[in-house]
Amino acid sequence: MDETRAREVLAAAGLARDAALLALGENAVFGTGDVVVKVGRSAELLERAERELAVAGWLEGAGVPAVRAVEPKARLVEGHPVTLWQRLPDAVRPAEPRDLAPLLRQVHGLPAAPFALPRRELLGGVERWLRLAGDAIDPADAAYLRERRDGFATAAAALTPHLPPGPIHGDALPRNVHIGPDGPVLVDLETFSSDLREHDLVVLALSRDRYGLDPAAYDAFTEAYGWDVRDWAGCAVLRGARETASCAWVAQHAPTNPKAPAEFRRRVASLREDDAQVRWYPF
Repeated sequence: MDETRAREVLAAAGLARDAALLALGENAVFGTGDVVVKVGRSAELLERAERELAVAGWLEGAGVPAVRAVEPKARLVEGHPVTLWQRLPDAVRPAEPRDLAPLLRQVHGLPAAPFALPRRELLGGVERWLRLAGDAIDPADAAYLRERRDGFATAAAALTPHLPPGPIHGDALPRNVHIGPDGPVLVDLETFSSDLREHDLVVLALSRDRYGLDPAAYDAFTEAYGWDVRDWAGCAVLRGARETASCAWVAQHAPTNPKAPAEFRRRVASLREDDAQVRWYPF
């Protein structure tokens, strides 16, 4: 789904077709007035969109600072899930890793949700992303990632956690924190899951090693959270699984974004060569 298609869906939903595009990834995200609209890539994401709305209501009841929904149900418009959210006030500053830590502590302290949360199927999107990439990527690279996915899925299932499992955000990065006038707010709730809490902590460990996160910022995060996941024996397994998923996620953009194939090849080559020092670039 490109921006043009997403705007067609907006129009079909009776929403402002001239809304400002805020992001284009797994969803197209638009801002119009005091509302943010998320348009999902395909109908198979409807269940996830509906769960994200349920999570938002649950977090509101639990007192966790998080984005709030405008409508409690998702719309399915021309085969695309559409959800409406309250637009947050302008950020007073960019979020930092240390801002994420207290929000994760709140989430990790929650009991089970009153509805079913899935496992964090970190590798669950790999097949779909590779399928969307089609002929824009080398079939040998796709086969390599599928094999790698299967190996890490087996290894992850055998892990012994350090923290008690339970609700997690699932994509715990500073970009999913908004610093408004009243403090940090958690956003992008679609990957909320019930699984190893370590999933949320490996994200920034990988950011430090692959994406150039300042080690001092990472240290501030671990100090605020109270534990460094790199001290856990299972860290390398979850990191490897996330790296595999991150490669496949970039692949889906290869047919439409000219920068995607080069970044995809860079990432796959570093995995094939087992070179953990190769810098990856956010996409």
